[in-house]
Amino acid sequence: MPTIDVNGTPVHYTVQGSGPALLFVHGTGGDGEAQFGHIREHFSDRYTVVTPDCSGSGRTPLHADELSLDELVEQVVGTARAVTDGPFDIVGFSLGAVVAAAAAARHPELVRRLVVINGWARNDDPRQQLAVDLWRRLPDIDGEAFAAYSALLIFSPAFLAGFGGDGVKATVAGIKAEAHTLRQIELDHRVDISDRLPAITAPTLVIGSTRDALIPVEHAREIHAAVAGSEYAELESGHMVIFEKTAEVVELLGGFLDRD
Repeated sequence: MPTIDVNGTPVHYTVQGSGPALLFVHGTGGDGEAQFGHIREHFSDRYTVVTPDCSGSGRTPLHADELSLDELVEQVVGTARAVTDGPFDIVGFSLGAVVAAAAAARHPELVRRLVVINGWARNDDPRQQLAVDLWRRLPDIDGEAFAAYSALLIFSPAFLAGFGGDGVKATVAGIKAEAHTLRQIELDHRVDISDRLPAITAPTLVIGSTRDALIPVEHAREIHAAVAGSEYAELESGHMVIFEKTAEVVELLGGFLDRD
């Protein structure tokens, strides 16, 4: 796995395929392989697909007690510059969607196309503040409760029910309150890119999920309204739409990214 130094942090990333550069940016609690390994194979026949691991995720170390959005933006952009001298497409999911949007706003000359999946512009909604605050506090109280609550937040009822009783138990058992996840949740709570969105000039596709209990679909609609000329799509899914509706996500991405 190649590494690029970004402001003293060795950022690990994977590269697959050839063609124009396409970055996938993971969300809270994940890494590039875990969240996009099953999706990048659909694009590596025509793109150079890059999946960075942001601070604390995958093989990239967590070097500070607090994450900043700008730090993650520079890690993602630094990774892109390591593989291409030209503009690149960027797809972000969850916190990665926030990072991708912020990168497109800061570096409009570098981003060719932007896709925002289940992202949000700000965390000033009382219901979301309550949900994210509890999500962060639970690991200090009860790790098993954190895992169960996480499953309820990120999966739709229908998708979770499809696991069956034993499957749900196994899924919950696999959710851990690791240090990087907690730092990312804290950043989730602080995020506010609402003043940056008007600076995005790249063609943009915003995808929201109608059964998302973590980031309600209204947040995706707000981003769509704030980014001039953006396109919008909704899927009936929980937050983890990249797993619940993989085929539909791939179809939406291909239809948008592959345009001349």
